[in-house]
Amino acid sequence: MFPSSQAVVPSLQAGVHPDEWQARLQLASCYRVFAMLGWTEMIYNHITLRLPDSVTGGDKQFLINPFGLHYSEVTASNLVKINMQGEVLDGSPHKVNPAGFVVHATLHLGIEGAHCVMHTHTTAGVAVACLKDGLSPSNFYSAQLHDMVAYHDFEGITIHAEEGPRVLQSIGNKPAVILRNHGLLTWGQTLAQTFAILWTLQRACEIQMATLSMGQPIAVSEAIAAKCTRDALQFNPNHGAGQDVFDALVRQVDRIDTGWRV
Repeated sequence: MFPSSQAVVPSLQAGVHPDEWQARLQLASCYRVFAMLGWTEMIYNHITLRLPDSVTGGDKQFLINPFGLHYSEVTASNLVKINMQGEVLDGSPHKVNPAGFVVHATLHLGIEGAHCVMHTHTTAGVAVACLKDGLSPSNFYSAQLHDMVAYHDFEGITIHAEEGPRVLQSIGNKPAVILRNHGLLTWGQTLAQTFAILWTLQRACEIQMATLSMGQPIAVSEAIAAKCTRDALQFNPNHGAGQDVFDALVRQVDRIDTGWRV
């Protein structure tokens, strides 16, 4: 039948650990926030969240979006729980996109602090990723990312596990990543922190793209950029690490649709 209907997944709330349910709610809300902001690429791209040890018993497991659904269709219960080998652990009827699993599993396994990983193909993000010099230290937002941005050269569609070690080597400990010719990626200790980093990187790319359409940008000195990054508190766990901003966006999502909570 056309159009094909999505598989209905009953609520998992009563059948999973309370900490897993909270993680599912948090991640599902983030997919809806991305949809609201227009940070979508049809059914592609991914946001993943590593499950706490209280849920996994120490095993490395994470939640990922069901492949084939738009971000606006993601709910807490239809998120898919997988291990680092990409095996589905929760009996989900949905598939997982290999192109998303490879990179996200690499970071969740290889970077201790990478509890959340976000990847986008926004127009501004991909445009800057295609520039030889990458992100320009020339605006309010890029100045807050001084010495936080890593680059990884394009090797094709990310479905080959052999690329993983090179991705980790390119990233090092930098939480904002420009995948050359490809898009943006961020990772962090919490979902809200990861979102704050991505939002700042996205805004920096948008402003850079607008600036270059009009002329040459005014460079921000390295000293001023370093000062801006020190003074920016939005990434700092001691100051909420973006949780207040993210919560405000979730409230906005709820005014549109609360279906993600199922």
